[in-house]
Amino acid sequence: MSTTQPKVFVDPSELNRAIPLSDQEFYKIRDWLREQSGIHLADIKKSMVVGRLQKRLKALQIPTFTAYLKLILQADQSNERQTAINLLTTNETYFFREEKHFQFLEQQLLPSVQNRDNFKVWSAAASTGEEAYSIALTLGHMWGVQSNWQIIGTDINTSVLQRAQKALYPLDAKDRIPLHLLKAFCLKGIGQETGWLKISNEISSHVSFVQANLFALQLKLPLFDVIFLRNVLIYFELEDKKKIIQNVVRQLKPGGWLLVGHSESIHGYNDDLKQFRPSCYQYVPAHRA
Repeated sequence: MSTTQPKVFVDPSELNRAIPLSDQEFYKIRDWLREQSGIHLADIKKSMVVGRLQKRLKALQIPTFTAYLKLILQADQSNERQTAINLLTTNETYFFREEKHFQFLEQQLLPSVQNRDNFKVWSAAASTGEEAYSIALTLGHMWGVQSNWQIIGTDINTSVLQRAQKALYPLDAKDRIPLHLLKAFCLKGIGQETGWLKISNEISSHVSFVQANLFALQLKLPLFDVIFLRNVLIYFELEDKKKIIQNVVRQLKPGGWLLVGHSESIHGYNDDLKQFRPSCYQYVPAHRA
């Protein structure tokens, strides 16, 4: 796989100047990102594109956004295309975000599970891993770390997945983790990890991360008992939201659960999803001839 960059020579004095992004260039970048990921950037995101890509252009000594777009469209530039996707995708998360879902998991969903063997949960937009580990902490507390349960976290952004795999977070992340879970399954970093919080190996060994594009899901995944797809659909337009839901539901076991963000509604997207409460849907496939 080639990583050769174009030989573009720029006056060093130009590197300190802002690189302008025309409306036409923005639209081309927006169209490219949507084609790659399904993510739609509103017009107000133009300044975000400048802020996130400008340093990359300067690092490569590429003078214009048009030249950068030409680069990432080259067949041998898959690494740079992934870098652009990493820079343009938003990853905001923290431990036990939207805690009512974890209460639902702990108080209603897990106690009703009859067969705990090979219980699998998918954190479908895992970002830096806080959601996946929040699920794992909950399962570890409820069922113990010796039980055969598994969490798989996926994201289109490879850089955040690399961070997630380390299971290492700034120490102030502890403020969002319930005290009983913090004491049982989290470690305070020492030495080079001073100032960091480490998820214990007995928890992190149940969690794995892999890249996946929900818009064009090609990764071979198992069927899941629960899927967390939270605060993802807000970045897509209606038809693309429906496409993602169809892709995700194919990975649900009959009777399994799909949890979306509290501000999101997927009513009418799939007739086999039955709303139990706001943002919580059970997959009840109809028997069709």
